[in-house]
Amino acid sequence: MLPTVNDPASGPGFPPSEPTSLGEIFRLFLRLGMTAFGGPAAHLSLMQSEAVERRKWMTRERFLDLVGACNLLPGPGSTQVAMALGYSRRKWPGLLVAGVCFILPASLATLGLAWSYVRFGNMAITKGILYGAKPVMLAILAQAVWKLGGSAWRTIPLAFLSLVCAAAALFGLHPLLVLIAAGGLTLLAKLRPYPDGSKGSLAVLATSFSPAALPVGSAAVGGIGLLSLLAVFLKLGVVVFGSGYVLLAFLQADLVARLHWITPVQLLDAVTAGQLTPGPVFATATFLGYLLRGWSGAALATFAIFLPSFVMAGLVGALAERIRASSLAGAFLDGVNAAAVALMASVALPLGRASLVDGWTWAMAGASALLLIRFKVNATWLILSSAGLGLLLQGRV
Repeated sequence: MLPTVNDPASGPGFPPSEPTSLGEIFRLFLRLGMTAFGGPAAHLSLMQSEAVERRKWMTRERFLDLVGACNLLPGPGSTQVAMALGYSRRKWPGLLVAGVCFILPASLATLGLAWSYVRFGNMAITKGILYGAKPVMLAILAQAVWKLGGSAWRTIPLAFLSLVCAAAALFGLHPLLVLIAAGGLTLLAKLRPYPDGSKGSLAVLATSFSPAALPVGSAAVGGIGLLSLLAVFLKLGVVVFGSGYVLLAFLQADLVARLHWITPVQLLDAVTAGQLTPGPVFATATFLGYLLRGWSGAALATFAIFLPSFVMAGLVGALAERIRASSLAGAFLDGVNAAAVALMASVALPLGRASLVDGWTWAMAGASALLLIRFKVNATWLILSSAGLGLLLQGRV
């Protein structure tokens, strides 16, 4: 018999907690890890569909709390949400299973691309997969923004704040700054009736936090040894804020400009590989590790860049309900959640430009939206079917 989960989310507004087996967590996140194309926003869309809509593990409000808290951490946000979901069901064993299962398919796929890149010099087959999968992910993303928006936009001020955050993101403001500014504004609104000096200092602290305040030191490396590689990628796992796409700037600064381990062309090829595969873009580290030190380098780079996330996501899972129970912290999270949905929506525009390139992709996106909304078709089957169609249309099979 499975142990009963001692979940504080069983109170008002939350569904009763039911025991979840590690096997179910294993199957769900392994499947998501194999099919979650489209970047962090699309990953969150799939997790919302599976954990909230289908399995009723938690309410949309609690899911948004996890998303908002993980977005404030360094590292791959959607991967940390997967870990926090695992923690919410089976504590640390659930977190470990969810994290490994979500990361492993992406890392293995990226490793295969790295081997192909070194041996043959191209990764052509993945272009057909992405051609078919991206339009479906666009439809899934739109569906998730609409559903999560109903929870995040509970009041007119929060809805207006979300619109402002979306505009700020489209104009290039750093995602972390958008999240913190939104949380700071809602915290200030909460504090306004209570102009106590000690409480006001919380708002100052929240709005003054930014990536610029974090020390980003240089790893003491003397060559491409395994310890040097471990130090560099462990540092990246701790200091990269924003999303997997921000990783490119850090990799350029460290591996290209400072250490001269790889060329700019190799860096772009590695990031492309991370984007072409399902799962976290941080799996780019696997590709780079293979280029630098072969199989051992790939394993070590992957381990190092994801290790900090396991610790931080566990803390989020453990403290999420205590944070929400505080009126001030809850107000801050309300703003962060509104901004998080806005950031997901802001991704739809560039994703649409990259995905909807011809009549076939428009048709796939439209058909996917219809099947998702009207007929409630499982998103995984849509992704796999469209990826196969993409291979056929691109002449890769």
